[in-house]
Amino acid sequence: MKKHNILILLIVVIAITISCKENPKKKEISTEEKGYTVEPKTTTINWIAYKTTGKVPVKGQFTKLKIEEANTKAKTALEALNNLKFSIPVNSLFTKDTIRDGKLKKFFFGSMVDTQNIKGTIHINNETSGTVEIVMNGISQDLPITFVMSDQMVTIEAIMNLDNWQAQAAIAALNKVCYGLHSGEDGISKTWSEVKIEIATYLKHE
Repeated sequence: MKKHNILILLIVVIAITISCKENPKKKEISTEEKGYTVEPKTTTINWIAYKTTGKVPVKGQFTKLKIEEANTKAKTALEALNNLKFSIPVNSLFTKDTIRDGKLKKFFFGSMVDTQNIKGTIHINNETSGTVEIVMNGISQDLPITFVMSDQMVTIEAIMNLDNWQAQAAIAALNKVCYGLHSGEDGISKTWSEVKIEIATYLKHE
């Protein structure tokens, strides 16, 4: 009988001990809302220039992008892009041809002023269009853009006329050093002032 009472007492003590232990901490639930931000690592900047009177495309890209200001989380993808300030280091130019890369950096961009970086600010007009205020060759001009948005993916296109940034001397310098390469079947050497811009960015959403 005593053993039975001792056993009951032991069970009661164990139960009290367990119940007195601290409850395990509950996982903290974040109350911070998700938002969109532009991520340089998931952004590609491609361009297509043209040579010869037949307008043969020359493709390239810039492999680096810098966001100039702290990009706070935006409620929508459009808000994440609107008023976004960025810069593109010219030395990140890449065309899969090191000789061509060197000529573009030395003779084209080297003929301009303040072109260590191409700077810009995006301004959104509506859900499909806007402008980018581009600063290049010491000149600020608006570049009209169109874009397509699909959830976190945004693709942007634009046709850039380099004459708007007074790049005629830079084009002439490049055409001179690439005279033969920019000559077509008609023997005329030409470097176009028109450049197509294609940008794709996958926005971070967290």
